[in-house]
Amino acid sequence: MREFPKPIVVVSKCIEFGPVRWNSEIISSDFVRKLKHCVNFIPVCPEVEIGLGVPRNPLRVVSSDGKLKLIQPHTAIDLTDKMLEFAESFLNSLPTVDGFILKSSSPSCAPRGTKVYPDCQESAPTARSSGFFGKKALQKYPRAAVEDERRLANPRTAKHFLERAFTSARLRQVKASKLPNPRAKLKPGKRVLHHAGPRVRTKRKIG
Repeated sequence: MREFPKPIVVVSKCIEFGPVRWNSEIISSDFVRKLKHCVNFIPVCPEVEIGLGVPRNPLRVVSSDGKLKLIQPHTAIDLTDKMLEFAESFLNSLPTVDGFILKSSSPSCAPRGTKVYPDCQESAPTARSSGFFGKKALQKYPRAAVEDERRLANPRTAKHFLERAFTSARLRQVKASKLPNPRAKLKPGKRVLHHAGPRVRTKRKIG
């Protein structure tokens, strides 16, 4: 049976790997659970990595003076710079990655669909955007398979994700192998004659 290289996939740690959500929950995902035996997962929780505990007061994306900021409303702490610095450092430390499975709606991780608020008060969202870590991942790996766990519950989306991730892993394997081209060592104008042995002269016996 043909063996396929395992894709390297960064996953939000709260999805099947640990109870690290702001409310100490762990997110169930059949898709991620079934992939554990055939994918090399790299779990990460950006919010924990920048020093926030579990449980913690939730964060939100706030639009202020035309800029998006990552704010913890309960404390009014601006965590934008910390998150961007972590995302840059973490993503630069990775090997070549084939995909990302990120927490939907998360102000830090979500690749899309995060609610954007006008302030830290009890207000309604006015727009949607990517989470800060998710946006950095999309920028650094524009060709990688990137999805959230909710969209991957759709069979068509899941199939497309797997095709992209396993194709990327296969291409990565081919590039890493650096197999030489057997014709590369030949000098121009020369040919290789296969199955050609030395010419043997025989004397015909007279008599």
